[in-house]
Amino acid sequence: MTDTTTYPPLPDHLSIDPRSPHHVAAVFEHNVGIRFNGKPRMDVAEYCISEGWIKVPAGKTLDRKGQPLMIKLKGQVEAFYD
Repeated sequence: MTDTTTYPPLPDHLSIDPRSPHHVAAVFEHNVGIRFNGKPRMDVAEYCISEGWIKVPAGKTLDRKGQPLMIKLKGQVEAFYD
């Protein structure tokens, strides 16, 4: 059998936070993978391919609103469907 599922195009800037203007719910109906500097990352909360950065949680640290504290890492970013 062939899989004829069509995936929506991956945006240049994507966030997992539904409150963000960069959140696209249709993309999250499928598994999205991120490769950062050639290595797969499973903890990415937000990325921007054109600017070359990802945001990942800083351990278990929370900000004053109870959300994970994020660190921005710069490098080569590649997004793909799993």
